[in-house]
Amino acid sequence: MELKGKAFKFGDDISTDHIAPGRLFHLRSNLPELAKHVLEDADSTFASKMNKGDFVVAGNNFGLGSSREHAPQIIKIAGVGAVLAKSFARIFYRNAINIGLLLIECDTDKIEAGDELKIDIKEGYVENLTKKIKIPFTPLPNVMIKLLNEGGLIEHIKKHGDFDLV
Repeated sequence: MELKGKAFKFGDDISTDHIAPGRLFHLRSNLPELAKHVLEDADSTFASKMNKGDFVVAGNNFGLGSSREHAPQIIKIAGVGAVLAKSFARIFYRNAINIGLLLIECDTDKIEAGDELKIDIKEGYVENLTKKIKIPFTPLPNVMIKLLNEGGLIEHIKKHGDFDLV
């Protein structure tokens, strides 16, 4: 499976408050509306400039903070193709897997804002088409690809009624 899109670059320690601004907590029951404000506190223009399939690219510890389940949900609803970061906060990572948001841990130093990227999740590389370089990452196991294709762990359980992923 290959994905293509443009990189939107963020730094280290992007918190769930940056992703889903706390002042908009009243919108948590209207996720499509909240998604219009995704990452607003990190980049006020992100939601209006990104196109479906584009990528969030960050440094270390993406998604730290509270366990706001709606943080990865609004990233997905906004149409982000994947989030690439050097590392993820564990609870954010788990919440993203549950809803089928693709997260890739890789070295993001050679990716700049606006770079065109292609991701091959099965082979395990991000190709920076702008700079003509490949950045490796550990290929996703088949079970993870299956979960992503089904929309996450929650959708898998709804469809199959259990955790059987073989």
